[in-house]
Amino acid sequence: MSWFTVAQESNVLEIKKEPKTYALRAGIDLYKPIRSQFDSNFQGLEVVADLKIKENIYIATEIGNEKATIQAEELNFTATGSYIKLGVDYNMYKNWAGMNNDVYLGIRYARSIHTQTLNDYLVYITHHYWDTPRTTSGFANGEKETLSSGWMEIVFGTKVQLNSKFFLGISLRMHRMITNPQPTNFGNLHVPGFNKVTDENNFGASFNYTLTYSLPFRLKKSKVPEDL
Repeated sequence: MSWFTVAQESNVLEIKKEPKTYALRAGIDLYKPIRSQFDSNFQGLEVVADLKIKENIYIATEIGNEKATIQAEELNFTATGSYIKLGVDYNMYKNWAGMNNDVYLGIRYARSIHTQTLNDYLVYITHHYWDTPRTTSGFANGEKETLSSGWMEIVFGTKVQLNSKFFLGISLRMHRMITNPQPTNFGNLHVPGFNKVTDENNFGASFNYTLTYSLPFRLKKSKVPEDL
């Protein structure tokens, strides 16, 4: 075996390690805690994150918790629960050198686990000589069984780089309810993460306003030398 053959075989066994950079952004939806401070009928928090896996593709998620008390004409109820949304974003914006902004289109599958509590309701009467009473201790009052609703979302949003680490973002979302079980003797009128639900319309809309922090990290990738 010649020296050239031995050297060539040793080159084949040589593996170069080239680091591949990913970027994990995590933060919160600013709208929910701000609304919680000014609206006594709402409490909520949402944590958001996305992971850059390719040049323009991100795996994205939102995890939140809400408690909302809604006053309708006939009844007053409270919806309480948590939700998770998982999907993919595609960045359509071509950045200039040194920029790292996003204008993206995405899709989510969302799932909630929540309860509905009927606080009070109007009693149906055929005359109006006296004011219609509201019942707070009737047979229908109280917490209903735990429900789990599912829906899809189409997302359009943007994230603007404030500095090397922080991003400010806003997204608009169109919802389409897929599964919407109803509690006994009551309607599933509000779903955390989806908002208002009606019998006539399975569509909804929402938005979020986020502040995220970027944490780049690297994974070593094996690569055979090009000169082999």
